[in-house]
Amino acid sequence: TAIDPSERNIAIAKEHAAPQGLAIDYRAVRIEDLVATGQTFDLVTCLEVVEHVPDVPEFLTTCSKAVRPGGLLFLSTINRTMKAWLLAIVGAEYVLQWLPRGTHQWDKFVTPQELAAHLERNRLGVTDQVGVVYSPFADRWSISSGDVDVNYMLVAEAAG
Repeated sequence: TAIDPSERNIAIAKEHAAPQGLAIDYRAVRIEDLVATGQTFDLVTCLEVVEHVPDVPEFLTTCSKAVRPGGLLFLSTINRTMKAWLLAIVGAEYVLQWLPRGTHQWDKFVTPQELAAHLERNRLGVTDQVGVVYSPFADRWSISSGDVDVNYMLVAEAAG
């Protein structure tokens, strides 16, 4: 099952999956609407969304309700640091123009500690965390065990 509130994003995802013959149940729906039906999943992924929602605690509470006991929630987001402001906003939006200006707001970035605290309040314990770093010289992204200053990912397990 793959969800996104945007019909356009769902259409693009279906187009990319078609040549591979993948059996994915695509739905243009918000997580809040899916959770209201009572459905739960073994794995819920939420990539580069947290920094865009108006109410992070409420959103994470909703996401946690979609995770079955013993299931995993996988998140990626941007840390609220000066380095993140310089690279994710100034660098990516203004200098390199990878993203439209105004895509991110520094005050909506979430530290790993804040994210872990929100998850723990919702019966999810963080089991792993890594950074995602960009090397302009190699023009590639890589996983970092220690550098979570800008982008980071974490996985949390729902209490069984």
